[in-house]
Amino acid sequence: MGKRVLITGLGTFWGGRLAKALESDPDVEMIVGLDTLEPTIELERTEFVRADQSYSILSRIVKATKVDTILHTFLVVDSTRMSGRKLHEINVIGTMNLLAAASAPGSSVRHIVVKSSTLIYGSTFQDPAWFREEMTRSRSPRTRVERSLLEVEDYLRDFADDNPHILVTLLRFSNVLGTDIVTPISKALQLPAAPCILGFDPLLQFVEEDDVIRSLEHVLQHQIPGVYNVAGDGRLPWSEVAAICGKRTWPISPMFTGVAASLIEGLRVCELPPEMLDLLRYG
Repeated sequence: MGKRVLITGLGTFWGGRLAKALESDPDVEMIVGLDTLEPTIELERTEFVRADQSYSILSRIVKATKVDTILHTFLVVDSTRMSGRKLHEINVIGTMNLLAAASAPGSSVRHIVVKSSTLIYGSTFQDPAWFREEMTRSRSPRTRVERSLLEVEDYLRDFADDNPHILVTLLRFSNVLGTDIVTPISKALQLPAAPCILGFDPLLQFVEEDDVIRSLEHVLQHQIPGVYNVAGDGRLPWSEVAAICGKRTWPISPMFTGVAASLIEGLRVCELPPEMLDLLRYG
């Protein structure tokens, strides 16, 4: 028998793409996808199940389908998409329900893969040049995205300790760019001039959207547990990133950047959430 896989966030960019990739894998026997919305891409052999934002029905789905692998792609890492309350419900409460379903008596789950973000580290002037997986952030979380991701990782760590028979894989992806992905950074790079903070030219890392899918497939196929940062080799100054995209940069005052960002968003020029403002300052 092949793998029986459950994907959270089937209607999202990542959930749909991952399901599409796994449909061509002969080692995957069954794919079940959960989401509040139907998938946006055409899928052939993925079964869609509608759920609420907190995935309260997950235990019943796991029990009914006997899935052995859960791919958790539904963690929200863009705070411009929703309110803080909704973000907490999806990221934290949704993950808690997922882990409860996986650890229930008689559960068939043997591998959990979670797609997270390097936003877990934050971005401050005290940070090292490179973060390794065993390092922790230098300051307390400032944004709601970072707080929710830290809570999720705490629950995952406790779950792995309490359930040694289940493999747990956590992938922290750096800033994603590609042909189809839409993020605050990709939107900024589509403007006539890319926003920057006056006096700062941060070093950034990126990962290409297709490599995100390949990484998730890789740890699934090879049953690799552990925590991994995923990024392209090396770092690039923000000014060089803009130049590669054929753009100039336009500066924002380093004072009261949050106020300036709110004004820019009010003019519908672009969205500059707090976590992106930190990246544009410190990288």
